[in-house]
Amino acid sequence: MEQQNMEKYAQLVLQKGVNIQKNQPLVINAPIEGAYFVREMAKQAYALGAKEVHVNWADDTLTYLTYKHANEEVFQTYPKWKVMLQESYAEQGAAFVSIHATDPDLLQDVDPTRIAEANKSAGIALKTYREYIMNDKVCWTVISIPTTGWAKKVFPDVSEEEAIEKLWHEIMKMVRVDKEDPIAAWDAHNDLLKKANDYLNEKQYEKLVLKAEGTNLEVGLPKDHIWAGGVAISEDGTVFNPNMPTEEVFTAPHKYNVNGVVSSTKPLNYGGNVIDDFQLTFKDGMVVDYQAKQGEEVLKHLLESDDGAKRLGELALVPHESPISQSGLIFYNTLFDENASCHIALGKAYPTNVARGPEMDEAALDKNGINDSMVHVDFMIGSAEMNIDGVTADGKVEPIFKDGTWAVTFK
Repeated sequence: MEQQNMEKYAQLVLQKGVNIQKNQPLVINAPIEGAYFVREMAKQAYALGAKEVHVNWADDTLTYLTYKHANEEVFQTYPKWKVMLQESYAEQGAAFVSIHATDPDLLQDVDPTRIAEANKSAGIALKTYREYIMNDKVCWTVISIPTTGWAKKVFPDVSEEEAIEKLWHEIMKMVRVDKEDPIAAWDAHNDLLKKANDYLNEKQYEKLVLKAEGTNLEVGLPKDHIWAGGVAISEDGTVFNPNMPTEEVFTAPHKYNVNGVVSSTKPLNYGGNVIDDFQLTFKDGMVVDYQAKQGEEVLKHLLESDDGAKRLGELALVPHESPISQSGLIFYNTLFDENASCHIALGKAYPTNVARGPEMDEAALDKNGINDSMVHVDFMIGSAEMNIDGVTADGKVEPIFKDGTWAVTFK
């Protein structure tokens, strides 16, 4: 990628992603293969007045070796020092950038039980840190950069070098760095998402009905639910973009009021394994049956993570004509694939998706239908055939999506 575009991308992430402030610490979670980009981000962050840049490095090869050969006890615990590190930075009001770029096939020959144990241990240990993130107490964003394993999965028929270059090209388009003024382009995009949020928040539908091939799902919505998407606002009033790219508006389903069947429309990369062509059946909010043509054992472990993993924590609407969908590519990366398609998430809901949610304790959130879990896993259900109706409190049915796109016009 050209140096100029890399600089523009780093600036965009820092200014629109986390909106870094003077004397604010920055924590970057990154693959070691992307060190060159992380160094550019650190350089730009310091230029913007960051107090400190701390990097937590990850390496696919070392991750694989650990899962294959480490003692079983390693997966049943999570290092306290890692918990303290994340929590201490969160307490300082740090901004967090997470770069997701794992090889989708990394752990395909690893015992799924080991992965499930590791995910469970991390989920329990990082509960407090995740509350900082999911309640928008701090500014955070998730982005991606190409890594060799991921690029070759998306573009298997070209050389590694060409695959990385092609993936960089796609990412630059999706995050609008190819525009003359990416920040202005994001301002305009955020404004459009706000109009969709405002429309749905005013409607306050009692439930949504989703219908497509393999999907007939009724999703109840909590009283005083909030649709969000685009920008978020942290506890101290800083405006930031949690996902780059983002094309969604989303809310929390009522954890006890989801019924019917839903089918995936894109593969799900979950912890280095691919789950594909799967279907879930819900009754009173809980998954009561499931099947998958690929990765069924991994799906089983995901659903058994805890009680909340069998319930929904998010419903997101994305029009089929989103730039990511129109690329025609499957990215095997949830950050990108979820922004190509309407999607739902198993597990924890964002408390910010209900009025006064961040102030509620666990019992109050449960009473208001907001799900809790150690996991939050998005999977794609949208297509050009997706139709969605909103049902009002008095039973009136109104179209929201028709043939995969908005059936309403926002002013």
